[in-house]
Amino acid sequence: QVQLVESGGGLVQTGGSLRLSCAASGLTFSSYVMGWFRQAPGKDREFVAHISASGGYTYYSDSVKGRFTISRDNAKNTIILQMNSLKPDDTAVYYCAAKESYVRRPAAVDYWGQGTQVTVSS
Repeated sequence: QVQLVESGGGLVQTGGSLRLSCAASGLTFSSYVMGWFRQAPGKDREFVAHISASGGYTYYSDSVKGRFTISRDNAKNTIILQMNSLKPDDTAVYYCAAKESYVRRPAAVDYWGQGTQVTVSS
């Protein structure tokens, strides 16, 4: 059974930082593109960032480029999203995702985590 378990969400002030983690089990972790999506209240789930199976390639949405960094540790089956210079618009539930392609649509995701809330106060 595949499990993706996120941690690290919380409440932070504008300009602050948070570090999200996702621990994966039940899948061949090093074979999957891993990523993060987010969903704000009343909005569709949107792509944030992903990282290639080897970790050598990353891609970010324009809204987070330069502020967020995604990384992975294939020995620990873990990915990290370091979020800096947070803004109120970053407030959302953040979901860890495992997929076999670089398609950035939610429909392309094979496995989802349960989500972790990130709230940025102004």
